[in-house]
Amino acid sequence: MSERNGGDVVVETLEALGAGTVFGIPGQHALGLFDALRRSDLRYVGSRTEVNAAFAADGHARITGSVTPLLVSTGPGALQTLAGLQESASASAPVLGISSQIPSAGLGGVRGGYLHELTDQLASFRDVVKHARVVRHASQIPSALAEAWEIALTAPFGPVWVEIPQDVLLGPASVPPVASVSWSARELHPRQELVSEAVRLLDGASRPVILAGGGAARASGELLELAEKLRAPVVTTFGGKGNFPWEHPLSAQSWLEDWHTTSFLADADVLVVVGSGLGELSSNYRTFLPGGSVIQIEADLGKLESNYPALGIHADARHALRALVSGVTARPADGVAEERVRDLLDRVRARLREQELDLEWQVLGALRSAVPDGTPTCWDMTILAYWAWSAWDPRGGAHVLRPGAGGLGYGFPAVLGVAAAHDGPVLAVSGDGGAMYGISELATAAQHGSRVVWLIVDDGGYGILREYMTDAFGQATATELARPDFVALAEAFGVPATRSTPESLREDLAKAFAGDGPHVVVLPAVLRMFAPTHLEHT
Repeated sequence: MSERNGGDVVVETLEALGAGTVFGIPGQHALGLFDALRRSDLRYVGSRTEVNAAFAADGHARITGSVTPLLVSTGPGALQTLAGLQESASASAPVLGISSQIPSAGLGGVRGGYLHELTDQLASFRDVVKHARVVRHASQIPSALAEAWEIALTAPFGPVWVEIPQDVLLGPASVPPVASVSWSARELHPRQELVSEAVRLLDGASRPVILAGGGAARASGELLELAEKLRAPVVTTFGGKGNFPWEHPLSAQSWLEDWHTTSFLADADVLVVVGSGLGELSSNYRTFLPGGSVIQIEADLGKLESNYPALGIHADARHALRALVSGVTARPADGVAEERVRDLLDRVRARLREQELDLEWQVLGALRSAVPDGTPTCWDMTILAYWAWSAWDPRGGAHVLRPGAGGLGYGFPAVLGVAAAHDGPVLAVSGDGGAMYGISELATAAQHGSRVVWLIVDDGGYGILREYMTDAFGQATATELARPDFVALAEAFGVPATRSTPESLREDLAKAFAGDGPHVVVLPAVLRMFAPTHLEHT
């Protein structure tokens, strides 16, 4: 084709909006879009399944904080992205899904019989993404993509979805080349009377505590300033790891499934919850009962006071925390708050020492010592990851990515998206069960030379489900798995691999991180979870 088509309008608009890297997989109805990529400066990272492409786009969006396009085809291809888009919605990651559609003449079931046809494809996405729209003419493309881009970057950030019929992508462009596209995300500022009331509560508090969630990711500087001004201990949720310096004297870390931490939060006379809905995990499975006032800062209006009564401040965390920092009275550094933090962590560690978890601490310690400071990490749904949610120290302000919606198979595909944006090595951690979801992406890693170290903990099955079922029913069912020789399989993809042991893990990982491409490290080990304490107190 020599003339510009609708696909060209899409890629021109994406470039004008600021996109640099796109993820996805081509398909029959989307060929006009993918052919246009050839005539653009966009970098394309192709996955081997659409769900993995969506996970990769999610990882890229989380680490960059900007919109990441995800390009896929109609019907089965589009539907496979739903698991990844759910993770993006859970983590407020601004992924822009662009899907092809059947020809315009068949939309809405007017004329059936098209390959990949769904009567209402858009309906499958409306409850997952922030915004969904079908584009019916090439002239609508720039405005539709700018609208979606703006919505994705308006707090709370989140995924958006745009569909374009095949004939629009292939047809001649009805608009001149896209030179510029304007957009402006709506800033979400707190109402002044709410800020004034929050300041009044905090200035009158004797035991203020801050619980920082994933919504505080872009407000780490303001969070640190407020904590130090109030002398307030900070607990981070699993999704909020990295938002506050782990070894800071006011850092009470992330032991949210420990009753000592739950009690510590409940004992606050004023608890500031930033960027968290206080859901199941953050509330230690609903056992948290606040003893004082709660101030909740949340950009997602649906999460405001959805679980606990609070002074609800609907605002972007940055703006709200900045307003509180300006308003509250600074307190002297008398060491009282720091002593409370030390006492809490001592009690948590003492309980863990009673549980004979030497192997788990050995593996976690070897991993932490081998991973260079500042290295982003992506964790799948596996026992070592469950440990990391509480115990991992994200040194150097490193991003810690986890599947907040619980999607198994997230870790390795997501880290490929991170690798596309990070100058240096990155780490993914999976179990053998989750690894099989994304094993085909070893081809993607090899093709792009991604500097990814993938640690696979091989325990012969779905380890965490094995524990859950054994505890609940006395035995496990459907958790034991036949699996391949992961070392040989990785090498078949042209990816070097190492079979490790707990004793050699640190050295094996260090060698893997020193490489200039992907490397798989396989650790055969059966790890156990630390005992939760919420069950003892319900």
